[in-house]
Amino acid sequence: MHSPSNTALFIIATPIGNLGDITFRAVEILKSVDLILAEDTRTSSVLLKHYGISKPLQSFHNFNEHKIVGNLLERLNKGERMALISDAGTPGISDPGFLIARACVQAGLKIECPPGPTALIPALIKSGMPSDRFVFEGFLPLKKGRQTHLQHLAREERTMIFYESPYRLKKTLQQFKEYFGGDRRGSVSRELTKIFEETVNGTLDEILNHFQSTEIKGEIVIVIAGKQK
Repeated sequence: MHSPSNTALFIIATPIGNLGDITFRAVEILKSVDLILAEDTRTSSVLLKHYGISKPLQSFHNFNEHKIVGNLLERLNKGERMALISDAGTPGISDPGFLIARACVQAGLKIECPPGPTALIPALIKSGMPSDRFVFEGFLPLKKGRQTHLQHLAREERTMIFYESPYRLKKTLQQFKEYFGGDRRGSVSRELTKIFEETVNGTLDEILNHFQSTEIKGEIVIVIAGKQK
């Protein structure tokens, strides 16, 4: 299970809820590196303590990555080995990670990304919708370009996957209904791998009706059927 010593940066997926979902290899790597870059050191400390991992931690998030990536690259070039983790799931998927990965590639430094948890795949499978061809949209634009993007997606024939905040779920579902039609099939998964995990499948009308009288909590993944040919 040992990784080559010439790897500079490891992109490590962490559990999206259940701490037991981390891989043996991920734990081994986190115990071996010189530094762990974490989206939120307080959140990551819980996971690291659970697995007896004691390594230096440094914050690496959307608000500071542009400022510190140059310094981190210098340290990687000098031989330090680092691991990047996010609060949950795979870094780079709607989380920090792309910037430092691109910098390493451009500098000729080796990256490894062992497979691990990510929320979009379980939600897609649980939706029962076609998974041979799909498009991951992440979070929709909050304001600028949102309507134009929804108009474009109304013509998309592949299964579509979105991330959403519980506070914006009803509004987003309502907009999906307006642009895609209330009879379009959809699926909403929340709290994946946690005690109160829930997946609601049905038409957009049915899903909206379900959540009208429900208190919405947790991380949300929305899956929408593509337009029928």
